Amino acid sequence: MAEKSTTARPYARAVFELAEETDSFPAWSAFLERAATVVMDERVAGIIDSPKLTRAELADFMIDLAGDEAGEHGHNLIRLLAENDRLDVLPEITLEYAVLRDAAQNVVDVEIISAVALTEEEKSGYEAAMRKRLGRNVRLECRVDESLMGGAVIRAGDLVIDGSVSGSLQQLASAVSH
Repeated sequence: MAEKSTTARPYARAVFELAEETDSFPAWSAFLERAATVVMDERVAGIIDSPKLTRAELADFMIDLAGDEAGEHGHNLIRLLAENDRLDVLPEITLEYAVLRDAAQNVVDVEIISAVALTEEEKSGYEAAMRKRLGRNVRLECRVDESLMGGAVIRAGDLVIDGSVSGSLQQLASAVSH
């Protein structure tokens, strides 16, 4: 995995710079996500590894499946990756690109795991609080884990805030046992 990330990084950087210059972050995001999804499909993986297709034919096949959101530049990326036998790094390129894009747009992903589903008002409150604390725009992902018994756990990068009942009980048990 580390090797693929290392290989993907310069491609992602080039795509990011082009997207930034042309103000086309959403188009590139959509294109890369679709292309990565196509590459990860088991049926396509068999075709990518097939010696029956030339690299140009493989590139054309991938371009047809990946779409036109990124235009000719996106097609050129697919051709370059096919020519260099690196189509398999598209998922890593997509991840690296997303990290660069989010940093440029000052966005952070925040995961909220709660014991019960949050209302829209609660989500808005968490979003505002995290935006203020982190000084960045927040993209919330919420999910439910009933084992928390109550409260919530918030994760944003390396920051973890455990306000769950089960987390409090674990802290209490740890303090009592020492």
